[in-house]
Amino acid sequence: MGPRRGRRKPETPKRRSASPPRGTPRREASLGSSSRQHSRRRIGWIKEIRNLQKSTDLLIRKYPFSRQAAEAFLVHLFQDAYLLSLHAGRVTLFPKDVQLARRIRGIEEGLG
Repeated sequence: MGPRRGRRKPETPKRRSASPPRGTPRREASLGSSSRQHSRRRIGWIKEIRNLQKSTDLLIRKYPFSRQAAEAFLVHLFQDAYLLSLHAGRVTLFPKDVQLARRIRGIEEGLG
């Protein structure tokens, strides 16, 4: 008998090659543009850091620190003055106790 003409082998699907077709851009090119953006951002940060290092401006406001220092000074002063009033046998704090506490501390000693 002769060869059968009606039956054929099923075709196996062709494997695609690892490289993309010639007309399309490669992945390395697309990664290059994002790395350029990353380097631009990095250069921007570096410029900002250099400018901040050159400047003498304050980066944190000084008013909260001054308020905190004033509060600490007054609290410490009143503690000392109250100890002086207790030493005098009184519970009430008088202005003369505060004045004596300041005099004992001296003018140059702030928080003393």
